[in-house]
Amino acid sequence: MRIIPAIDLIGGKCVRLYQGDFNQTTEVAPDPVAQLERFIEMGAEMVHIVDLDGAKTGRPAQFELIASLCKTAAVPVEVGGGIRNLDTVHQYAEIGVSRIVLGTAAIENRDFLKAAVAEYPEKIVAGIDAKNGKVAAHGWLAVTEMDYIGFAKEIESLGVSRIVFTDISRDGTMKGPNLDALKALIEAVSCDIIASGGITSEQDVKNLDAIGVKEGIVGKAIYEGKIRLKGAAR
Repeated sequence: MRIIPAIDLIGGKCVRLYQGDFNQTTEVAPDPVAQLERFIEMGAEMVHIVDLDGAKTGRPAQFELIASLCKTAAVPVEVGGGIRNLDTVHQYAEIGVSRIVLGTAAIENRDFLKAAVAEYPEKIVAGIDAKNGKVAAHGWLAVTEMDYIGFAKEIESLGVSRIVFTDISRDGTMKGPNLDALKALIEAVSCDIIASGGITSEQDVKNLDAIGVKEGIVGKAIYEGKIRLKGAAR
């Protein structure tokens, strides 16, 4: 299983949220470019970047910074947060983003998701953020009545081949991933599944690898030195 370190951005700084709560924000690094370079030096093969301001407002808030990060990066970059239309997808593709994560837009506009996948089948990743099994949107500020498994099946039928699944209740808690939810998702769809939220230890990485998770996005545990990028389960 491949580990993908996360850089979550608010106001140009690297931060971590606790359970997706914007009121529980901790700055973990003041310079995103330096942090990106540090991750690459540590052995990162890809870096996951989230524009949290964009996720909250519904439009890119840190495009220029992300463009600088893409220019700096010697590895592929995955970006999410505030990507709600094809123009924004095109802009991110043009600056060299390797994967583009669609969350709220995938929930609220299936036609947009379908069009984005048709144009960029290898770049588009659907983000499913869930709380108690229900899909959340708008930077996790709104929880729908939609079951995450049903939603995954629907977007798979639209051509999505890769899903980032985040259990919001585990994100930033250092309590481990929700293995049961992830296993149910893997059994329900044929998409590659990327786990996010709560991955804390090398044992968590092994557990995820054992159930068939292809990649894991890790934030706090890497910043705190609990998980190494080199030597993770492959």
